[in-house]
Amino acid sequence: MKIKKQIFRGAHIALLSMMIFQASHAHAEENTSPTVFLDGLPLSFQTSPVIEEGYSLVPMRALFEAEGATISWNENTRTVTAVKDGTTVTYQIGDTFAYKNKERLELPIPGKIMDGFTMMPLRFISESLGNLVKWHDYSRSITISSVHDYESTILYGVNLRDTPEKDNDTHILRMLPKTEKIHVIREINSEWLEVQTQDGTIGFISSAPMYSDYSTTSITTKQADALITFGSKFLGTPYEFGAASGQTNTFDCSSFVQYVFDKVLSKDLPRVSYDQAHQGKEVKLEDIRKGDLLFFTARGLDIGHVGIYAGNGQILQTYSKEDGVHFTAFDEKWKKRFVTARRLF
Repeated sequence: MKIKKQIFRGAHIALLSMMIFQASHAHAEENTSPTVFLDGLPLSFQTSPVIEEGYSLVPMRALFEAEGATISWNENTRTVTAVKDGTTVTYQIGDTFAYKNKERLELPIPGKIMDGFTMMPLRFISESLGNLVKWHDYSRSITISSVHDYESTILYGVNLRDTPEKDNDTHILRMLPKTEKIHVIREINSEWLEVQTQDGTIGFISSAPMYSDYSTTSITTKQADALITFGSKFLGTPYEFGAASGQTNTFDCSSFVQYVFDKVLSKDLPRVSYDQAHQGKEVKLEDIRKGDLLFFTARGLDIGHVGIYAGNGQILQTYSKEDGVHFTAFDEKWKKRFVTARRLF
């Protein structure tokens, strides 16, 4: 009986400790300062943003100035004035309202002085200047977009999501149809872009080149690195001529290329190297970059082999039962057999 009581007491203490830890962790997470991005770039504040009553408070001067406004402070009335492009915003510390020109704007919570800084609700500051604001719960970050130009075009219907994740369909906001114009706010990584639509929605879409005409050196570098990193996972995978598509037990040169481009860039390539050599656009040998496809003569065929240029004079490819998938120096032996290079992204 005594042993049972000790066991129960130990379990009770363990459970209580776990509850305290989880509560402390949740409380710490609640008070973690959110990251603020303005037009895709992280903002740095002299005093950290805080969250009170579910609202993000940020240093008013720092954010207004980052958004291009001129700030003045009246010590006698404890009033802040911000001016930008014909818009004047005034706020008196402690009030639950502010003025945009002569229009009275209600605030969700009053601003306050913290550590010598005037802290105001972030959404009010940005939206009073005509900007878009989006809170991302998944990353505890805030996006502010001041851009109203839509420079990119959707090429193929793509889901607009509220998180950069493919597997959870509950986070799909809507489908962006072909020809819709968007503005790309930020490149999250090789797979995702943060975008805003013309109806003022901020979300995430796949960065795969099939979905939009957005292209920068930065995103293509990320995608090329992702191709090589993913392809490298299969180093040593056995070579089999005519290997079946879609499986990873064996590869031949073109099934390997087909599989890697499908998984990383959602690029649907033909099965054989000769047909793959008609995809994308041709690039000169001296202009090749990481991620380009290199085609060679083989088995008496004008084009009978393909590999992925891995940068630094290396090819990621497979053709040998002894080596399987491996890196090879792009040396004179290979350059003598070189036929063409194609760029797919």
